[in-house]
Amino acid sequence: MRLYDIVVLVTPELSDEDAMKVVADYRKMLADGGGNVVKDDPWGRRRLAYPILRKREAYYHHFQVSAEPALVTETERRMKLSDQVLRHIAVRADEEQKRSVKMAERIRKKAVRRPPRPPSAVPVSAPAPAPEPAQSERSES
Repeated sequence: MRLYDIVVLVTPELSDEDAMKVVADYRKMLADGGGNVVKDDPWGRRRLAYPILRKREAYYHHFQVSAEPALVTETERRMKLSDQVLRHIAVRADEEQKRSVKMAERIRKKAVRRPPRPPSAVPVSAPAPAPEPAQSERSES
């Protein structure tokens, strides 16, 4: 099983309850197919960066799912056919986690090989500017 991040944008024409029902159908589909929903995070109704099908808002919902690739592909196919889903995206999250762990290890190894940095020299401050002479008041007659 692989870890996926799935974000779904549901049409704003639905009420909050109906949008949650649409999301619940996809959650059930993932769970019934043998997937494990790790994180289920409703982001609520938000403004879109650009109009999609002449709509300026959508209900956002984020899933983090541990599932087989075939199950995620089938879920994406059904989302594509649905009129209630404006957009969706599924991204493999385990690849990103592997990459970040590998990068952290590489940075740690570089730090071990690199000689320690010498202490920074205290900057010599410039001499303070001389105070300007006070101007005496002149009375004009």
